[in-house]
Amino acid sequence: MIFSTKEKQAGQAETEQGLLDASLMQNLQDRFCDANHVYLVCLNKNQGIVTKAYGSKEELDYLHRIVSTEQHVELLEKLVDSSIESVIEEDCGRDDVKMCGVSIRVGGEIEAIWIVIGVLEQEGIPVPEYIMRTTPQRYYKSLEFLETLSKQMFAVKMEELMAQEAFLKSRESEAQMKTELHRNETMTAIVKMLESEDTFEQVVNHILKVTCNYLGISVGAFLRENKDGLTVDVICRYTAQEAETGFSQGILKEELPFFNGKPYMISSNSMMPEEFQRLFEREGLQAAMFLPVEAGGHAGMYLCLWETAEKHIWDGTEIKFVSDVKRIIQSILHKRVAKNSLASSYASLEAILENIGCAVYVVDPEENTTLYANQRFKKAFQKGLVKMQLELEQEKTGEKETCFREIYQKEENRWFDLHSTRIDWVDGREVLLCTIYDITDKKLYQQKIERQANNDFLTGLYNRMRCEQDLQRYIDQTKEFNGEGALFYIDLDDFKHINDGLGHQYGDVLLKEISNSLKKIPGVENNCYRMGGDEFIIILSYLHISMLYQILDEIKALFTKPWMLKGADYYCTMSMGVVRFPTNGDTVEELIKKADIALYVAKCQGKNRIEFYEENVEAGEKSYKRLDLEKNMRNATQNSCREFEVYFQPIVDVTKPGNPCAGAEALIRWNSGEMGLIPPTDFIPLAEYLGLINPIGEYVLKEACKRCKYWNDMGHPDYKVNVNLSVVQLLQNDIVERIYQVIQETGIVPKNLTLEVTESLAINDMNRMKQILAEIRKLGVRVALDDFGTGYSSLNHIREMPIDVIKIDRCFIIDIGRDEFSSAFVKMVAELASAIQVNVCVEGVETEEQIKALKESKIQLIQGYYFGKPMRAEVFDKQYL
Repeated sequence: MIFSTKEKQAGQAETEQGLLDASLMQNLQDRFCDANHVYLVCLNKNQGIVTKAYGSKEELDYLHRIVSTEQHVELLEKLVDSSIESVIEEDCGRDDVKMCGVSIRVGGEIEAIWIVIGVLEQEGIPVPEYIMRTTPQRYYKSLEFLETLSKQMFAVKMEELMAQEAFLKSRESEAQMKTELHRNETMTAIVKMLESEDTFEQVVNHILKVTCNYLGISVGAFLRENKDGLTVDVICRYTAQEAETGFSQGILKEELPFFNGKPYMISSNSMMPEEFQRLFEREGLQAAMFLPVEAGGHAGMYLCLWETAEKHIWDGTEIKFVSDVKRIIQSILHKRVAKNSLASSYASLEAILENIGCAVYVVDPEENTTLYANQRFKKAFQKGLVKMQLELEQEKTGEKETCFREIYQKEENRWFDLHSTRIDWVDGREVLLCTIYDITDKKLYQQKIERQANNDFLTGLYNRMRCEQDLQRYIDQTKEFNGEGALFYIDLDDFKHINDGLGHQYGDVLLKEISNSLKKIPGVENNCYRMGGDEFIIILSYLHISMLYQILDEIKALFTKPWMLKGADYYCTMSMGVVRFPTNGDTVEELIKKADIALYVAKCQGKNRIEFYEENVEAGEKSYKRLDLEKNMRNATQNSCREFEVYFQPIVDVTKPGNPCAGAEALIRWNSGEMGLIPPTDFIPLAEYLGLINPIGEYVLKEACKRCKYWNDMGHPDYKVNVNLSVVQLLQNDIVERIYQVIQETGIVPKNLTLEVTESLAINDMNRMKQILAEIRKLGVRVALDDFGTGYSSLNHIREMPIDVIKIDRCFIIDIGRDEFSSAFVKMVAELASAIQVNVCVEGVETEEQIKALKESKIQLIQGYYFGKPMRAEVFDKQYL
C-alpha cells in the first residue's frame, strides 16, 4: 500500500476533475474499516491514490512486509484489463491474509478501485495485537457491501452532474433563442427599407445604423468610385459615439487595396498582406469587412464595416448577416436604377427572399389573399395547414406595426416563430410581411433539458427544485383567490431496514412503486415530488382542498398493504406532517420547515401516523429551535467562525508567593447574530453531531495559540494555554498533522500548549489513545487528562497514559475541608501525580476554605471563579499581562 509522491499527486489531480470526491471517499473508507475490521485504500484507474491508506504506521508497516508493492500493481493491472470481473483476489502467500481488488465502474469505465486486505483469525499464526482481525465470512460479506455502497454513491453523484449539465444547457438554449429573435427583428427592419421612398443615401444610412447597432460595430460606410476611376468618395457613413470616422473624401483608389471587386472579412487575428497592414495602421482599424456592391455589372461601390475601439473576431453568423444586408442594399440599388420597372424590382425582391433562410409570405389583410410566398414557405407548409393560425395572427396584429408570436401546430406537433410587420406593397396598398421559422427541434430539445432539470432521476417525479417553484406558484394563486391549500411532508418509516436487508436495488424498486401509487391518487397526480432519499412532498391546491381528508385516507390505506419485493410481501409504513397555507405560512421555506416539524412530531409519537402542524406545540418548538440552531451554526462556520469568540479562564500557581497566574484555559463562546448568546452546553453537542466541531475546534486552537504567543512575547514566557479536544477532533486521522500545522503558523512554543482530553474518551480505546497522545507529545505539546475521577479508569491505565497534567473535576472539591472522602481523594491524586511525575490542576474552586485545603494537599495549579471567571482576551490581558 505504498505509492510514490508523484503517483499520489497524479491521482489527486484526477479526482478533482471526475466523479471522485476524495474527502467523501476518505470518510467512507474510515467508517467502513472501523465497522468491518479490514484495511482499505482507494485508487483511480491510473494507480493514483484517492484516499490515504487506513491504519496506523505500525499496521501499515506490518501489512507491507506481508504484501509487496509488486503484488498491488499486479492486482491493479488485472482489474483494469478485465472487462467482466469486478472483484479479483490476489494470493498473498499466507492463509491468514486475504487481499482483493474491487473495481467500481460507471458507464463501463472504471472510476475507482478499492484494495481490501483482511487478516483472518486463525489459531497457531501469531499476529500483533494492534492488527485488526476478521473472519472469512465477514471479509467476503464486506466486499459485497463495499461494492454496492460505492456504486450507489457514484449513481447519486452522476445524477447531480446530469442535473447541473441540464440546467446549463437550458440557459444556453434560452440565450440562443433571444439572439435569433433579435436577428429576425433586425433583418425585418432592414427588409422593410426595400419599400422606402427616401433617397438612396438616406436608406443606406439607416441600414448602416441598424447594422452597426446590431453588431456592436463602431463605424459603417458606403463608398463609391468616382467617374475619373482614380478616387473614391464616402456617400454614407454611420459612426458610433466617440469612434474615429476614418476614410476622407476623394481618397485615392490605390490607397484602398480592397477596392478590386473582391470581398474581404479581416479579423483582428487575421494575417494580412503589407498593403492591408498599412491601411489598418493609417486608419486605426482593428477589424473590418469590405463587400463589393455591383451597379451595371461593375463593382463600383463597397459596403464597409470596421471596428476601431477594440479587437474583434468575425464569426460565421456575423458574416452571413452582413452578406444578407449587402444583398438587400444591392436590391435597393437595382430598384432605384430601374426606377419605374416594377418587374425588375419584384425580381430583385424575390431573389433576396428566396435566399433569406426562412419562410416568407405577404398577405393582403383586407382581401385575405396571399400576394407572395417564397419556395421555402411552399415546400414547408401544405395548403391550409396553418390557415387558422395565420388568421388568428392577422387579427392579433390589428393596427400594430409589428407583431411576434410563437404558434403550435397540434396535428404535426410542430412549433413556429411568426413575425409580421405592416409594409406598403409595390402597388401602394398596405399588406402584412410575415416571416416563419420552424423551431420544432429547438423546442423538443428545450423540453428534454427541462425534464432533466426538473425530474428525479430514479422515480420520474418532480424534484426538490421544481417543488419549490410550484409551491411558490400555488401560494400566490391561493392568496389571489382567497383560498386555502395544504402541503404533505412524507417520510418512510425505517426505510433503511429495506436497503440493508434486501439491498439498495430493491429499495429503489420500492421507491418507484410508492411514487407510481401516489401519482394515481385523485387530486395528487402531478403534484407529487421526491425531495431526496425516502422523503416525498404532495401539494394540494386550493381547487382540491375539499378532498384533503379523502386524500389522506387513501395515502394511509396505501401503506397498510404489503409491497411485493424479491418474491415476498414486505410492509413499509410512513409518517406525515401536514401544513396549511397561507394559514401556517406564506413562504416556501417556512411551509417546508413547519411541515418538517410536524413530521418530526409524528416520528416522536411512534411513527406510522399523520400530524398537522400546530403553533406552540412543545415538541415543535424544540425542533424549530434545533433547526434554527443548526442553520445558524452552519452559517457561522462557513463565515470563518467570526461569530465565535475565545474566552480565557486564568489558572494560578498556589505554590508560589502571591498566587501568580500560570496561564489560562481557552473556552469557546458563541454570540449568534440571529439568536444571541448561546450556552456551550446547547451548541457543542450539536456541533459534534453535525461534524462542525472540527472547524470550530481548529478555530479555537489557532486563536488560543496566537494569544499565548502574544503573552509569551509580552514578558510572560512561561504562560501556558489549555485547549480542549473533543472526541470527534481526536479521532481524525490527521489530528497530529493539524496540531503541528497550527504550531508552525502561530509560532507558539510547543511546551506552552496543553491539550485536554476527557477521562472517558481516553479509556474508551486505550491502545489507540496512547498512540495518538504519544505522537502529540512528540511535538513538544503537553497533554492533560480532564474531568479525572468522573470516569472508570483504573490507576494502572493512568500510569500507562502519556500525560503531563491531571485535572480533578469540581465535584470532588465542593465539600473539601468538610468531607473526609473529598480530602482523601484529592490527597491520593496528588501523591499519585507526584509518583508518576505529572502536575495536578483542580477545577471549580470558589472559596477561601477550598484554597486552604488544597494547599495542604500540596496541589500546585488551581482554576475557578475564586480567581476569575472566563473572560474576553482583552480583559485577561489587562488583568494578568
